[in-house]
This record gives sequence, structure tokens and C-alpha cells, in this order.
Amino acid sequence: MMQPSTAARYAPLLERFSPKQVLSIAAANRRINLWEGAVSSGKTIASAWAWMMFVRTASTTGELVMVGKTRDSLYRNVLQPLMNPEIFGELAAQVDYNPGAPTCRIFGRLVHVIGANDIKAENKIRGMTCAGAYVDEATLLLEPFWDMLLTRMRVRGARIYASTNPDSPTHWLKAKFIDEPTQRASMKVFSFVLDDNVHLDPEYVAHIKASNVGLFYKRFVLGQWVAAQGAIYDMFDSTTQVVDILPQIRQWISVGIDYGATNPTHAVLIGLGDDRRLYVASEHRYAKGSGSLSLTQAEASRRIVQWLDNVPHHGRVRPSYVVVDPSAASFKTQLRQDGLNPTAADNSVIDGIRIVSNLLANKQLLIHSSCRELLKELDSYTWDPRAALEGQDAPLKQNDHGVDALRYALKTTRLLWQGQLRPAA
Repeated sequence: MMQPSTAARYAPLLERFSPKQVLSIAAANRRINLWEGAVSSGKTIASAWAWMMFVRTASTTGELVMVGKTRDSLYRNVLQPLMNPEIFGELAAQVDYNPGAPTCRIFGRLVHVIGANDIKAENKIRGMTCAGAYVDEATLLLEPFWDMLLTRMRVRGARIYASTNPDSPTHWLKAKFIDEPTQRASMKVFSFVLDDNVHLDPEYVAHIKASNVGLFYKRFVLGQWVAAQGAIYDMFDSTTQVVDILPQIRQWISVGIDYGATNPTHAVLIGLGDDRRLYVASEHRYAKGSGSLSLTQAEASRRIVQWLDNVPHHGRVRPSYVVVDPSAASFKTQLRQDGLNPTAADNSVIDGIRIVSNLLANKQLLIHSSCRELLKELDSYTWDPRAALEGQDAPLKQNDHGVDALRYALKTTRLLWQGQLRPAA
């Protein structure tokens, strides 16, 4: 009996996809096929489906690879959804992978699973002859790895399937491939915005839109490649978000500490008010100035403990977390010796900035007027224009000790407070 065609066999599953996804899958027939755009817009699922269909019929004379920033991120973003029958139906049974393993099998084919998180990563594919590759979060890869991957596509009909969120318009992927006329014959780009995913819950869409502001709204909702430039926290309104009187604090969330041996040491105290908003209730800062001495770690730690023993208007405070710059390992040891229980901060800079930005924009974070040094930094904290020219997002490294401490305190403890906040303003 004649077997049904691939299209007919999986037609019911295609009905779950948005029109934009279906059209992109049908048109993904170039040497490089890139899905780019907003978060949750359906681009990863569409690209993964197209990759599965390719693997099923790919040449057996070359190797297959799947690449992510790390194996864990590749599993979380792509392989785990591929193995979910609620998303991929009967296709899910054709993917066999143990998290962390260097290989998986798709339709019985061996596929190398590669993390490409540093300059040495290109050595992992050097010498390969590939029939196909899938790349997750392409903008997070280094350009030399991408260039090496292209040279490995040596089998006739070899293809790359890739997905990414937008980044800076000067990022190498945008400047040298998406916008490069000479690439058009061999490359197909599918661009998505959040509203392209017609199957999303409207409440979830509203949440995503409310949770991203400024730069992040343009990239993650509208799918635009825009540069990080100007003031980082331009949504902060000192006339409404600086308070002289704090509400009753129902929970002390965290202290964030940016330790400096020669630079200032800055700590900020975060509390959750009865009004279900977060407050920077107090700050501690020591900076070596004219005639003052650098503090030993023991003295710096002792001063932070003394501050927490007598926080103005609150007395002795011991928050749930004491979050410290992850590079200050020995200072963490000193704090522990002095009776605190520090934890290393999550130093994901851009994610942390996005969290602080969203809290400020939604009026879910307010700052006590006594935090004068932090308030100065919020007004002067800017994107680095030189980094932007190189296609990178990075804050200018000056006057940033308080804002770094704030980012540590909020990013690292997000799971503790995020479900307790009042709805966005």
C-alpha cells in the first residue's frame, strides 16, 4: 500500500501552527534558513519542525549537528519541545536525547549536540563534513564559529536552520548576512512579531507586552533590530518613584552588594511593601576619598553588618538573601564569618537590566529618598556607544556600583518576589 506523503501525514499537526509558521516551513529551502524576531512568536517551533523534516531525508554521507550557546540551553529551547508530544505529536517519538549528552538521534540519525560558548568552540566542528545543522540563538554565538560552520556545509544540498531574537543592528549576523545583498541568493530570513503567534493566550500576550519596555519591547515584542543607546533607565520617574515614607514592609527580600577593593562598595536593601511593591529602603556606601583609607575586607564586612543591625527607621534587618558580586569570593567568605549567609549573584547583565527596567516602568519598584548615591547613578547609567558600534549591548562601566548592586539583588531573587507583586500599572 502506498505510504502517505510527509505533508499529508503531518497535516493535522500543521493545523496547530500559525499561518506565518506554515509559510516559513514551506519556504525553508535555502542554504541558510533563519527565523528571527520576537519572543514566543513561534519562530523556534517552526524552525525545529523544518529541521526535523530535513533530517528525515538528509544525505547520509555527511554529519548532522545541533548547536546552542550551551547544551543545556539547546535542550531547554529546542530538544525538550521536540520531544513533547503535545507540541510535535508523533514526531516527538523520533527524537531520543539524554540531557547533557554529546549526541542525540532523530529518525535514527546520529546528531552531534554542541555547546558553542567561547572562542574555542569552533574546534568542535573543525574537520567535519556536514549535511545539515540547526543553530539555536544564533546571535549568541561568536562570529568565527558561525563562519567555521558555513565551511563545514560541504555535502551537496547541505542546509543550516537557525533561530534568534533580534540584537543590535550592527551585530555581525544582521550586518554581514541578513542585510548583505550577496547573501540573498543562498539565505532565507523569516521575521516574526509577537502577534504572529495566533495561538497564544491573550493574557500571556498582554503579560509579555507589559513585561518589556523600551529597547526590550522593540526587540522582544516588535522583533526589531535596534541599538542600545542613551540612558538605560530612561523610564525612571524621580517625581513619582522616589518616596520619603515607606509602607509597612511585609518581607525583607535581599541585600545586593557590589564590593570594591579600590572602587566603592555599595549595598542596597530591598523590601516588599504591604502595597505589593518593591522598595529600595536603604543603602550603604563606602568610597575612598580624599584623606580616607581603603578598607580591608574585614572592615568592609563589619560596616555592612553594622548597617543591617541598625537600618534607619527599621532597626535590625536580616533579609532572605544577601547577594554578592560573584567575583568577590573572598569577601563572601568574610561576610559568612561575620554572621551573614551570602550567595553569589546572578550576573546576567542584560537580563538583570531588563528586570529592573520592567519594574521601574510598571511602577513596581520605588526608592527611598535617603538612597542618594543610587539615585544619582540611575540618572547617569548609560549604554556604551563603543560597544554598540561593535554590535554588543553593554552598559558604560562608570558610576555603576549602586545599579549593579540593585541588579544583583533583584535578578538573583526573582522567584521569591515575582508572584507577590501587584499588577503592572
